[in-house]
Amino acid sequence: MFSLRNDTVIISSIDNWDLANKIGNLLEISVLQPNLQIFSDGESKIQLDSVYNKKCIIIQSTHPPVDEHLMQLFMIIDKCNTDRAENICVISPYMGYSRQDKEFIKGEVISIDLIGKILETIGTDRLVTVDIHNPNVLTKFHFKADNISAIPLLAQYVLNYLKLDNPLVISPDTGGITRAKQLASILKTDMLSLTKTRDKYTGNVTTRYEGTTPLYGRDVILIDDMISTGHSIINAVKILKQLECKNVFVLCTHALLLENAAQKLLTIGINDIIATNSLPNPFAKVDLSSILSQHISSFITVSS
Repeated sequence: MFSLRNDTVIISSIDNWDLANKIGNLLEISVLQPNLQIFSDGESKIQLDSVYNKKCIIIQSTHPPVDEHLMQLFMIIDKCNTDRAENICVISPYMGYSRQDKEFIKGEVISIDLIGKILETIGTDRLVTVDIHNPNVLTKFHFKADNISAIPLLAQYVLNYLKLDNPLVISPDTGGITRAKQLASILKTDMLSLTKTRDKYTGNVTTRYEGTTPLYGRDVILIDDMISTGHSIINAVKILKQLECKNVFVLCTHALLLENAAQKLLTIGINDIIATNSLPNPFAKVDLSSILSQHISSFITVSS
């Protein structure tokens, strides 16, 4: 268990600095930023003041460049372990390699399992992440690993700021049905799912609508855990527009927005992209600090 005293410190890189400071303010824990230097060959160098006997909460998303941010995370954890930190908790709102969770083609390395082994080996006591692509991967980690949902916060944003006409929640594929059902339940509206198939060799995606629910004139909330290149969302929006829906809002927890994805989405006619601040992005309208602070409070004790 963590205790909320001067012996607890939050450590955060510059990418998650705003989120870390909000969490630090809510929990009244000081925030420490490592000194990071990146050399011309891409190598990272970390310098961190001693955290001897501290309880360390490391806040570091492993967004693109994923390998760079993962290596920096490993270095910070190792420094804490070398300093004999009393406990090391990693808060990684976006967890890289989470989609490499099975052997799609014979001989493939299941990368997320490897990440878990490395985190354990270098001294991680606990991992907390948000809307990981497949929560089941965390059951293979040999230390405490928690996945928390940002859906209630995204739903609250919709209720507070979007004035929708006969709204409908849609998942771009069947894998996201649970997520879409949760959002629809909070919003007290209907949901449906599109069908998506992906060629495991080329990665090409095909999307279809196989339902019978009419979409004409309805406002649509398209929900996914992440947007990377945006291809799946773009395919879904094209179908929704063909079915003559009215407005389309795209909600996600993690807005990676690679390959000019945001501009492509806005160009095809969506109204807005609404994401969290799990990683730096221009559409981070939903702040995770409240739910992360609440979760941290569930396994720390406050001293009198």
